[in-house]
Amino acid sequence: MITKTIQIQEITVDELADKVPDKLLLKKEDYLDQLSINGIDVYLTREETVDFLKINFSTLNRWTNKGYIKSCGIGYRRYYNKKEIIDLLKKNELKYKS
Repeated sequence: MITKTIQIQEITVDELADKVPDKLLLKKEDYLDQLSINGIDVYLTREETVDFLKINFSTLNRWTNKGYIKSCGIGYRRYYNKKEIIDLLKKNELKYKS
């Protein structure tokens, strides 16, 4: 097993606490982008979907129930295919431009 030691100097604990979540978020977004580039479907949770679409949970439920957005699930967990959502947004964008 390889162990690494990181030495941090000239930074306060608060500054470090502010930088770590930002860096992790960027890494997560890069990872998800790489997955979608490599042809692997990325599935979003309900929370991620409402954040991505900038809507609330009741709107997501209504759109899902009306069949505007498809979801899949395991048990009580629901997931939404990110590529399908983006394609739907692009399709509707073209419809409204005409």
